[in-house]
Amino acid sequence: MSSRLLLLDTASLYFRAFYGIPDSIRADDGTPVNAVRGILDFLATLQGRYEPEAVVAAWDQDWRPQWRVDLLETYKTHRVADPSAGTEETPDLLSPQVPLIAEALTLAGATVVGAPEAEADDVIGTLVNRWDTGVDVVTGDRDLFQLVDDERDVRVLYTARGVGKHDVVDAAWVREKYGIEPHQYVDFAVMRGDASDGLPGVKGIGDKTAAALLGEFRDLDGIRAAAQDPSSSLKPRVRQSLLDSADYIDAAVEVVTVRPDLDVPDPVTGIVDADGLAAFGERWNVAGPVERLLASVTT
Repeated sequence: MSSRLLLLDTASLYFRAFYGIPDSIRADDGTPVNAVRGILDFLATLQGRYEPEAVVAAWDQDWRPQWRVDLLETYKTHRVADPSAGTEETPDLLSPQVPLIAEALTLAGATVVGAPEAEADDVIGTLVNRWDTGVDVVTGDRDLFQLVDDERDVRVLYTARGVGKHDVVDAAWVREKYGIEPHQYVDFAVMRGDASDGLPGVKGIGDKTAAALLGEFRDLDGIRAAAQDPSSSLKPRVRQSLLDSADYIDAAVEVVTVRPDLDVPDPVTGIVDADGLAAFGERWNVAGPVERLLASVTT
């Protein structure tokens, strides 16, 4: 076993599992368990490869915190199922699996952690700061690239191509992909926008222009100072777009930056309940994935 911490962006993973595995996979009582099966297989794959000391399943206790919406009204608006309640659009066949996923992860020795008015990203950002021997963040969310830190050995295992084919994101990967440093990612995302989170971006600034601006001026503060300086090298259209977007930029930086200071428990080495997990596997028709998961922590 290594001394690494494995941090799971849990909702990102169970949505991927749900859409990647047929929902015809059911328990004997007809309950769909395709996402449960997928999560168990994902964890088996990751534990077998990285042998972490501790696993934390970060939970969206509030998937769209009101304080972020107050800052940026468009934040995740397109994913709201019930505007009056602010609930997330979750497939009917996935909803009953979510508590089962939490149960399975707990039996598997993971610590399920959420916090009031906080997303899983914020839990992850907080726990990254507390672990000093290497962290792997498992997610399909690019915003968490802001946490990559070679000096502290913090990596993102990026699952856009699947958990089995994930990319190991370090500073070199971010540089090659975007032409920026990881600590510049928040400013980069704010300028170029992100439709998946309802970030409109700054008009006329895409990936290449955002990277070029950060290369020349280092951060948004420097870029915005240049926009205020008529003698700077900024092109007129870019300058005007930045000036016109001042309120958006102020809000979006705070929205995109993950919180580093939540009141959540420290990561601990979990204890696998092998008997409980085996019983869970039989009860919910996921015995095969459970066997693979148990093998990943005992070999």
